[in-house]
Amino acid sequence: MSQDFQPGNDLERVLLDTQEGRATPQQFIDTLMASEVFMPVYEKHQIGGFVTSHKAQPLTLQDEDSGSEVLVLFTGPERAKAFVRDYPGYEGGLVAEFTWVLERLGVGFGISLNPGLEVGIDLEAQTLQQIAAAKN
Repeated sequence: MSQDFQPGNDLERVLLDTQEGRATPQQFIDTLMASEVFMPVYEKHQIGGFVTSHKAQPLTLQDEDSGSEVLVLFTGPERAKAFVRDYPGYEGGLVAEFTWVLERLGVGFGISLNPGLEVGIDLEAQTLQQIAAAKN
């Protein structure tokens, strides 16, 4: 793992520990479920990176292998800056509890947490369905 990555919150610490074998996948899931994430959203009219309407579109990508939709999330707004440069209009977003994201958007998609970063993870739709089912 790169020495450049300095965890800035509990979610990043547990994600790094999981990737390096110091924490279990279940510890990561438990921490994710109790954490806030940053969701880049498309908004024509943004003020200082803040979303001004309730109709903002989250950034999603197409999985090359399966063709399914993947929601892009980050462990914090600062982690998204380099990635969203390639997606004009997605410079802003919202910070929300991960559970809120699941409740609002459902689980019919995968999630890429910190795409483009060394410390990140992709969760398939099936995995999210299992997480949501265990939560209930």
